[in-house]
Amino acid sequence: MRRFGIAPKTGYKWLQRYAFEGSSGLEDRSRRPRRSPLRTAAEIEHRVIGLRREVRGCWGGRKLARRLVLAGGPELAPSTITGILRRHGLLNQTAPPPRPFQRFERAAPNELWQMDFKGNFAMFCAAAARCHPLTVLDDHSRYSLVLRACADEREQTVRAVLTEAFRRYGLPAAMLMDNGSPWGAAGAQPFTAFSLWLIRLGLRVTHGRPYHPQTQGKDERFHRTLKFELLRHFNFTSLEHCQREFDSFRDRYNLVRPHDALGLATPVSRYRPSPIPFPESLPPIDYPDDLEVRKVQAEGWFSYRGRLFRLSKALRGLPVALRHCEPGDSRREVLFCHQPVATIDLNHPDRGH
Repeated sequence: MRRFGIAPKTGYKWLQRYAFEGSSGLEDRSRRPRRSPLRTAAEIEHRVIGLRREVRGCWGGRKLARRLVLAGGPELAPSTITGILRRHGLLNQTAPPPRPFQRFERAAPNELWQMDFKGNFAMFCAAAARCHPLTVLDDHSRYSLVLRACADEREQTVRAVLTEAFRRYGLPAAMLMDNGSPWGAAGAQPFTAFSLWLIRLGLRVTHGRPYHPQTQGKDERFHRTLKFELLRHFNFTSLEHCQREFDSFRDRYNLVRPHDALGLATPVSRYRPSPIPFPESLPPIDYPDDLEVRKVQAEGWFSYRGRLFRLSKALRGLPVALRHCEPGDSRREVLFCHQPVATIDLNHPDRGH
């Protein structure tokens, strides 16, 4: 034993195996226990596998554990469910380690809606048409307010879809969108006719930083889920086909799917409609008497104290108001309705922004 550097117990074990079994006794044996009294019952494993297949293999241990309990099953640890999936070959890769992050969210529903188009994709039809998914998400609850299969990204299309959502859910306090068409414009004046329509409805409009999609991180994350759990599984043949699957996915996302950012609650459990109704006609543009009002002319120019300043061309023909930034300051804040749209400097007319 000393010669081979092994313990006497180990040496005698191998000698005994060889004496009774010959050379086959020297082969490695499975270390699997003969009995596993704490192993999950087979019928429970079948339920877990069935739930996994219902969501096309998209949910992991945490979501499946919550869904199993809600469906009347036992409460299993997420690691137990992960082990079941791995034993049955339903996990193709090891999940990457979680990255540290900081999450921000509004304190209540309808304080902020995020809006964007998911990247368009081709449909398998004779016309070679494309689908442009329009998405609107509530920042606080992650509730999917809009998931619409659009034929284009024009202002009239978006306005019609959003009007329907406003009538159904009421008006939010603010909306966040990127700088692309139809809600944004290039340059220092990002406001368009569409964003001015939202402002006249009483909303505060904000735009994300250019080339920083993380500003709309919740809606971008929704796009990722939409692609992973739905879009990659279908060859869509028409906008109607897209919308049928979109509606089914949206119901599952809002009502059934546990959300990690919500402590595995569902979005519907944290959302409620806004008490602010949608006005069927735009309210008039009125300003307090202590503000100076100017009408924007062609190409976005307006005159103030003998000087010309330029705003967005979308404001032409509309009144704007000016108020002091600070007492004695040469700067003025330009308002359209309630929303600041620019700041001008009377000492430097070319420094408006």
